[in-house]
Amino acid sequence: MEKRMTWKEIQETYPDKWVGLTDIEWEEPKSPNIVSAIVKYTDKTSDELYDMQFKGQGVYTVYTTPQTFPYGQVLIWGA
Repeated sequence: MEKRMTWKEIQETYPDKWVGLTDIEWEEPKSPNIVSAIVKYTDKTSDELYDMQFKGQGVYTVYTTPQTFPYGQVLIWGA
């Protein structure tokens, strides 16, 4: 059986990793903040995961530690 984990547990267990999540509990409707989820994939590339996500296979793709995102910094307008 797949184990539900909090977002913090997911980040601590799979640091600096692309993961595919299912059965996500969101902080509130239309919020980008994950409360908990089931980690379905940890062994796929971001391309593979995004492909699954966009083909409607019930997978949400996320990088676990966005503060160390490997593709540079995110520009925040007005900061």
